[in-house]
Amino acid sequence: MEPRILEKGETFPADEDQGFESDQVVNTAADLVTQIIKVEDDPSLNPWSFRMVFLGAGLSIFGGVLQEIFYFKPQTIYVSQVFLTVIAYILGEAMAYAIPRRGVIGRLLNPGPFNAKEHAAIALMSSAATQSALATEALSAQQLFYGGYPNHAAAIFIVLSSQLIGFGIAGLLRDVIVRPTKMIWPMTLPITTLLESIHKDKQEAKAKLKIFYIFFGALFVWTIIPEYIFPVLEGVSIFCLASQHNLVFTNLFGGASGNEGLGFLSLCFDWNYIASLGSPLWVPLYYLTNNLIGYIGCIVLFMGVYYGNIWRSQDFPFLSQLLYYGDSNSTNYNAYNQTLILNADYTVDPQALQEQGLPWLTGTYVAYLITSNMGLTATLTHMLLWNFDDIKVGWAWAAPSQLKKWLKPETYKFWANQETPEERLQRRVNDTSLDPHYRLMLRNLYYDTPLWWWGAVLLGSFAVGMGCLYAMKSTLPWWGFIIANLLTLLFMLFFGAQYGLTGFQFNVQPICQMLAGYMFPGKPLANLYFTCFTYNSLQQGQVLAKDLRLAQQVHLSPRCTFFVQVSGCIIGALFNYVMMLIIVQNQSEILLSEDGTNIWSGANVQIIYQFNSLAIAWSMAKDMFSIGGRYQWVTISYLVGFAVPVPFWLANRFYPSGIFSYLNTSIILWYMGWLFVGINASIPVYFALGFAAQFWLRRYHPHLFNKYNYIVSAALDGGTQICVFILTFAVFGGSGTSHPFPTWTGNPDTSVHNLDYCMVNPATL
Repeated sequence: MEPRILEKGETFPADEDQGFESDQVVNTAADLVTQIIKVEDDPSLNPWSFRMVFLGAGLSIFGGVLQEIFYFKPQTIYVSQVFLTVIAYILGEAMAYAIPRRGVIGRLLNPGPFNAKEHAAIALMSSAATQSALATEALSAQQLFYGGYPNHAAAIFIVLSSQLIGFGIAGLLRDVIVRPTKMIWPMTLPITTLLESIHKDKQEAKAKLKIFYIFFGALFVWTIIPEYIFPVLEGVSIFCLASQHNLVFTNLFGGASGNEGLGFLSLCFDWNYIASLGSPLWVPLYYLTNNLIGYIGCIVLFMGVYYGNIWRSQDFPFLSQLLYYGDSNSTNYNAYNQTLILNADYTVDPQALQEQGLPWLTGTYVAYLITSNMGLTATLTHMLLWNFDDIKVGWAWAAPSQLKKWLKPETYKFWANQETPEERLQRRVNDTSLDPHYRLMLRNLYYDTPLWWWGAVLLGSFAVGMGCLYAMKSTLPWWGFIIANLLTLLFMLFFGAQYGLTGFQFNVQPICQMLAGYMFPGKPLANLYFTCFTYNSLQQGQVLAKDLRLAQQVHLSPRCTFFVQVSGCIIGALFNYVMMLIIVQNQSEILLSEDGTNIWSGANVQIIYQFNSLAIAWSMAKDMFSIGGRYQWVTISYLVGFAVPVPFWLANRFYPSGIFSYLNTSIILWYMGWLFVGINASIPVYFALGFAAQFWLRRYHPHLFNKYNYIVSAALDGGTQICVFILTFAVFGGSGTSHPFPTWTGNPDTSVHNLDYCMVNPATL
C-alpha cells in the first residue's frame, strides 16, 4: 500500500501490521509497537488549548514542588507519570464539563470534549517538570557542607542549564535513540495504553477501562494497609521471624528498613516498593533475566566481602554510603568529619588531611563502585559488539565519505542537487527500520522540529551554564565544563540507546565523579558540579528522549512536544530550586543528622551524603583510588570492564547459541552492586511478578497479555501513587504534623527491631 495523506478525521492503520492476531505471542519490538498500541491517528485532534496550557503548567508546578519535597523525605516516593496522567484526565474532563461554551470566551476556554492529544501534551509537560534536578542536590550540599549558597540568580540559571542541556542533546540524537522501531522505551507502554484506552470509543474500550478501574480502586484501598496500618507487610522475612537475634540473618534476609540488609527471600505486599524503580510488568524478559543473574551475584559478592573482612568491612556498617574514620569498629562507627580537612575555598588541606587520616568506605559500597564501574565500560564494548548497527547512525557524520563531502564546493550549493522535501519524506516513509508510528506521522504531514531548535537550546544552556559557574565560584574550570558536555553527548548515544532498547538506565555517577577526581584533585566542589553537568544532564536527557518516544506513539505533533517539554523543564527547575531553599533553610539540622526524623531526612539525606561522600573521596583520588591506593580496584575495574563482554561475543561467533547472545554483561555487572542502599525486601516479589507477566502470561496467554498487561500496570501505579500522596500529607507529616498509627505487632517499634523484626545492629543505636 502506498503512503497517502489522510482526510480530516480519518484513521490510518499501518499496512504492514494488519495481519497480526490478538492471540499471537509478542516477541519483537515491532510486535510491541503495533499490537499493544494501535497504529492509527486522527490528525484533526488539536492539542493547543487553554486547558492544555493551564493544566500542563499547573501540574508541572505541582509535580516539581512535590518531587523536591519527596527528595528530602524519609520515605522515598517518586511522582509517577501515571499518577499525573490520571489527575490530568480527571481535571480535563471536569473543565470540559464545567466551563460554559457560549460566546467567544467560552469557545476559547472550552473548545469541546477533552481530547487525547491535549491529555498527552499535559502528561508530557508535567513529566518533564517532575525530574528533581541534581543541581539542587549540589546546591543543597554546598549550603550544608561548604558554608553557604552562591549567588541565587546564578544558582537558578545553573539548575535551568543543567536540565536543558540534556534535552538539547537528546533532541539532536532523536534519529538514533527515539525513531527506530527497536528503540521501544518499554516504560512508555503503560502510559500509551492508558491514554489509548481512556480516549477510544467507550464501547470498544469498555473491557480495558473496567479492568483499569478495578485494579486502580483495589490498589488505592489496599495501599493504606502496608503503608500505614500494617507496615510489616512491606517486608516479611520468615527467617528473621524465626531468629530475631542474629545479625547474619539481618544482613542476608532483612531489608524492610533502609540500609538494613539484602532482603533475600523476603516477601513484600506494598506495590509502592515493588515498583519503586519501574513496574515489573513492563520490564522486558531479556532485561529481567540479566537483572536476576546480577541480583544473585550481588548477594554472593556482598556477603563474601563483608564476612571475608575485605577492606576491613566488619569494622563498618554492612550497608552505608558515608565516610568513616579508620578507628571505627563493629561496636562504634565514627562518621568522618569532612569540614576538618577543607580550606576556606573548599579545597582539601593536605596537612589537615594528614592529621585526620584518609577516610574509609564500607566494603559493600566499594564492591558496588567496582561492579558498577565495570558495568559502565562493559556497556561501551557490549553496544559496539552487539548493537553497532543501532548506534552507528549517531557517528555517520564522522565517516570519511561525509568528512570529504564538507570539503567539496557543491555541498554548499543548496539550490542545486539537493534532496527535495518530498523526496526526503518518501524516503523516510519507506524506511522499514523506523517506528511505524513515526512513519504514520510523516504520512499525515506533521511539521517536524528543525535540528537548529535543539541546537539553540543546547548552545544557549551551555553559554548560561559557563557564565554562572564562574559567577558562583564553583571551582570548575571552563575546560572541565566543556569536557562534561562532551561526555554527556557520548553517554547519551551509548546509554540512551541501551535504555531505549532494554529499559535499563545505567547510573554513570561513579565514573563522572572518578573523572572529576583526577581532573580536579583536591576540589570536591568542582567534582559536584562536573557530575551535575554529566550525570544529571544525561538522566534528564534520557527522560526527555523517553517522552519523545511517548509523543511519537500517541502521534502528538513534534512542535507541540517541543513546547511542552521545554516549558515543563523550566517550570520544574524553578520550583525545584524554590522548594530546595525552603527545605534546607528550615530543616538543615535534621538533614545533617544521620538518622533524621519520621518527616525529613532518612534515605534522601543518604543520597546527599553519598553524592558528597564520593566528591570528597575522589578529591583525594591519588591516595584513595589510584594504583597502590587503598581502593585501587575501583579504578582498575574500568579497564577490566572493557574486556568482560568479549569472551561471550567470541563464543557466540564460533559457537552460535541463544545463551551467549542473551547475556548482557553490562546489566549483570551493574546489578551485582544493586543492593548497596535502600529497602531491598521488595525485590524477590518484583522478580516473581515480572517473570509471571513477561514469561508465563506472554507465552501461554498472549491474548490476555496483549490486551491487559500494560493497562493493569498503569492502574497499579496510579492507585498506589494517589494513595501514597494523600497519606503523605494526611498522616506522614507532609503538611508539618504527623499522625503515626499506634504501635502493635504489625507496626513495631523500630528502635527495638527493624520493621521485619530482624535484629538491629547495636552499634547503630
